Amino acid sequence: MQKTDVYHQHNHFRHSWNELYTACCENKRPSGVSIRQFLNMGTQFLSQLNIHHSIEEQSIFPILARKMPEFKREVHLLKQHKEIHKGMDRLEAYLMDCRSGEKELRLDEMKKVMDSFGKVLWDHLEDEVRTLGAENMRKYWTQEEMRRLPM
Repeated sequence: MQKTDVYHQHNHFRHSWNELYTACCENKRPSGVSIRQFLNMGTQFLSQLNIHHSIEEQSIFPILARKMPEFKREVHLLKQHKEIHKGMDRLEAYLMDCRSGEKELRLDEMKKVMDSFGKVLWDHLEDEVRTLGAENMRKYWTQEEMRRLPM
């Protein structure tokens, strides 16, 4: 996996987060975005992040864990995933309640939910890019081994 690939993926997540979070901070949806579209933006963000983490945990981290302690179970990056997913679950439940009409969308409430996992998400996005950077990867893998990694 190249650091630039991870960096670009993580930039996408940062952009999506910022779009949602800015609306919450300003207590105003983006111009021209309906409530339904805004709720869809939130659920798409969560879905994409969930898929990304699932691929990492099932296909990438186990291979990297063979040589890199950072990717072993119950170590920092996976603990971050668990904390992030607790917040993602709360945000998904909130968005689903708004979509079903059980709750009215209140951006200040949504902001509180996002605040509950925002720091760990942003820390994780940086930690993962740094861990997968060439300087760190060279500590554990030869260039030939890195070329053979299925990423």
